[in-house]
Amino acid sequence: MRRYAMVDSLPVTVDSLTLSRRERDVSSGFTRVTTTVELSGDGCVGRGEDVCYEAEDHADYPRPDLTGEWEFDGLSDAISEADLWPSDPSQHHAPAFRQWAFESAALDLGLSQAEMTLAEALDTEPEPVRFVVSTRLDGFGRIESLLDANPDAEFKLDPTPEWDDALLGRLTDLDRVRVLDLKGLYEGTEVDTEPSAAFYERIVETFPDAIIEDPAVTGETMDVVERERDRVAWDYPITGVPSVQALPFEPSVLNIKPSRFGTVESLFDTLDLADRLDLQLYGGGQFELGVGRDHIQTLASVAYPDGPNDVAPSAYNDPEASRSLPRSPLDPLEGFGR
Repeated sequence: MRRYAMVDSLPVTVDSLTLSRRERDVSSGFTRVTTTVELSGDGCVGRGEDVCYEAEDHADYPRPDLTGEWEFDGLSDAISEADLWPSDPSQHHAPAFRQWAFESAALDLGLSQAEMTLAEALDTEPEPVRFVVSTRLDGFGRIESLLDANPDAEFKLDPTPEWDDALLGRLTDLDRVRVLDLKGLYEGTEVDTEPSAAFYERIVETFPDAIIEDPAVTGETMDVVERERDRVAWDYPITGVPSVQALPFEPSVLNIKPSRFGTVESLFDTLDLADRLDLQLYGGGQFELGVGRDHIQTLASVAYPDGPNDVAPSAYNDPEASRSLPRSPLDPLEGFGR
């Protein structure tokens, strides 16, 4: 059965909207700002988190009137039609991020009012969630501090052409690198990484068993990417079923970042497509500071628990690793519903 059909008629009563801003310094060297969206009704509260990256997008935040009695699909349409941007969004994905904040709050509220969990709504059992730790490196020190806090940690890393042989050797000896994000599809950001065949060859040969995420497919890199296509994963472009169908070749692995899909329908239809194509999935995060982290962990728990999920508890994003951090796998979670 189509996943979305299992929640589209869920009754949701909305009486009020509350917004709250959060901010915290994170390990990638910036201050993360998010907005928590709370929809209340019938004594219940549903929460979502807006993960737009630019702090300016969280100013003059909209307050759409969503009050009323709805079925979830109708409330989703109302959110889509609401004016969620008093000013132009600063980034390409920002409209989807905001839509997801309201959609996930609505789903959370509807499930809470029905006294259901997401797993129950989808007629499945939540499972423990394997997670990896995502971090950028300018040396091995960050890895050492994370291993001090969690000796069992596995990693998702962003390689750069500046990584020297010594660092590559230490990472290889560690044998804990599960995903390498080449960031070949970003443009105009601080994390853009210039693609080259030599750089890609060096990475894929050094880490023969790791997932290779978001390579740039150019005339220069095509041969390397094609050769490794069974372990190539796509992240940045994945926003729904059409985006999967538009990839340069049939995918094997997808990174699912729920906020990029905007709507629950788009996310669930993409999960259905992945089931039909027998794709490997793993979850991704957006430096969530609150309930958004619970949501991505819950979705991993019900849809792709065994993947190298980039959904580690938020403490892993702190600039300094604490003495002790949670270990993988996480207990089954219910971040949506009762």
